[in-house]
Amino acid sequence: MSFLGYFKLNKPFYPNSESDYKIKPIHHIVFWVVYFLFNTLRWGSYYNDFLFSLKGNLLGFPIHIILSYFTIYYLIPRFVYPRKFLKFGFLLLLAIFIMVLLKFELTFQLISHNVWREGPETSNFTLDYAIVMMLGEFYVITFVTAIKITIDWLRETKRASRLKKEQLETELRFLRSQISPHFFLNTLNNIYALSLEKSEKTPGIILKLSELMRYLLYDTSKRLQDLEKEIMCVINYLDLEKLRHDDHLKVRLNISGEIQHKKIPPMLLIPFVENAFKHGAKKNNGQVLIDIDMSIKNDFLHFEITNDLAQPTISKISSETGGIGIANVEKRLRLSYNENDYKLEYGKQNDRYCVYFKLKVG
Repeated sequence: MSFLGYFKLNKPFYPNSESDYKIKPIHHIVFWVVYFLFNTLRWGSYYNDFLFSLKGNLLGFPIHIILSYFTIYYLIPRFVYPRKFLKFGFLLLLAIFIMVLLKFELTFQLISHNVWREGPETSNFTLDYAIVMMLGEFYVITFVTAIKITIDWLRETKRASRLKKEQLETELRFLRSQISPHFFLNTLNNIYALSLEKSEKTPGIILKLSELMRYLLYDTSKRLQDLEKEIMCVINYLDLEKLRHDDHLKVRLNISGEIQHKKIPPMLLIPFVENAFKHGAKKNNGQVLIDIDMSIKNDFLHFEITNDLAQPTISKISSETGGIGIANVEKRLRLSYNENDYKLEYGKQNDRYCVYFKLKVG
């Protein structure tokens, strides 16, 4: 596998989560059968005549179904979504009125001349009858539409959540992939500078670099890595820098607390260490002191690093690479953690540059 191929961003696989809210034919059948039985029993009890109720519902339910599907699959997509509300209202009322008129004629011809058994006895199509029947149809349409809109909303919400998660993971992979080229560029700059000097330290630095590459290639693909491995990566990087700077560099490293079985995003601490050398050792021809303190307290990692500051010096190769490091860490933290789970502060204090980082790792 090539180095560039390893860092290629691949789209993650997700199951078709929207299918969880897909309305299948069986759902339609079950809904209308249950609704039909409920309505038949309800009106049969009201009339004290279950046969009449059965006939009325056998006639009325096809009308309910036609109006409901006409509304949710034709009128709403064609007129509500484009915000043509007046046309929608007019066509809906017209459709309901036509179907109520049809219901009246079918009831009169097939079931009973008393078409409004629950109201005033009548065999005529009156305004009162039309209003009451239209309200009944409107009730059914509203009920069905509410179910359809709720399911559509659930599906779109889950889809939006899935797309947001995909975007988040893609961005996190991209941010992680930035760290390694940035890190290797700085290290290769160091090797190049030593090679120009024909330094005997060059083979040792290359060996340390190979150990770091092994870690980056095989141990950083996961979202979280063992804190112990991340600390070893930091130690190897410090060893690399010590080989180059020799007696001019003094690093005081203190680690306390139980670091076993703790997890941390890979390559999260290295940018802070790189930053210390960027503002300290690589710009200072004299003695440089870097203090690193790591401790685990109450399931939180406390990481503090301070370094001496010096005026920039002119070098053949600049190690300034656009300030990717700490800005990258901040983005990764915002994307991966709640604001109560981490804290990051950095800046100049007197003649030293200080970084304080706190992260929940329990």
